Amino acid sequence: MTTGVRRRMGVEERRQQLIGVALELFSHRSPNEVSIDEIAAAAGISRPLVYHYFPGKQSLYEAALRRAADELAAQFVEPREGPLGARLLRVMGRFFDFVEEHGPGFSALMRGGPAVGSSTANAMIDGVRQAAYEQILAHLGVEDPPARLELVVRSWVSLAESTALIWLDGRRIPRRELEMQLVHDFAALAAVSAAYNTEMAGIALRVFAQEPADGPFGELWNRLSALAPAAPAVPVQRLP
Repeated sequence: MTTGVRRRMGVEERRQQLIGVALELFSHRSPNEVSIDEIAAAAGISRPLVYHYFPGKQSLYEAALRRAADELAAQFVEPREGPLGARLLRVMGRFFDFVEEHGPGFSALMRGGPAVGSSTANAMIDGVRQAAYEQILAHLGVEDPPARLELVVRSWVSLAESTALIWLDGRRIPRRELEMQLVHDFAALAAVSAAYNTEMAGIALRVFAQEPADGPFGELWNRLSALAPAAPAVPVQRLP
């Protein structure tokens, strides 16, 4: 009979293992509910050894947040090929994959969790939002965005974030519908902004001209067109 020998991990390898274990636990329960003892048991080491690598739960939590933030930001990376609507739909699919997999961990990341108000946590959250913003601009092919385009993109990133957080609380709307709806929301935000500004109109028309009729943006147009015959006439209101 042979006895297995536990391999000794290097310092960085052990740190990464502990971060992975903590992130897994934080993904299923609120970080406030996870103890150092649980993290140690899941990693197969003693509680004092956890403190050898991390001075406390807060530092381990922030390290797990950093990994989660990096993974979340990566969900917005998409090859710049094909119509924008289809690209955004794939991005939303991966985004909600992450949200569904990490649940409480996603909520803790975007709401700050135990680190709420800390400069470290706030910087990580802002980094995710900035990465998403830059990726969308790259998909639009715009390097120096006008103010209205920046408003559209940042508003949409914020909308995706808040939609996911609300969805996690009960999941009352089918996920796939929300993914498509968020893509439609982007088109709607861009269209409304285009109605107020010729520069935005040029950007929106360039993007919409490349969209196929059977793509996500085409589906939005079909849905809106179907509503038109049933919509009641709205009388023109004269301002006093």
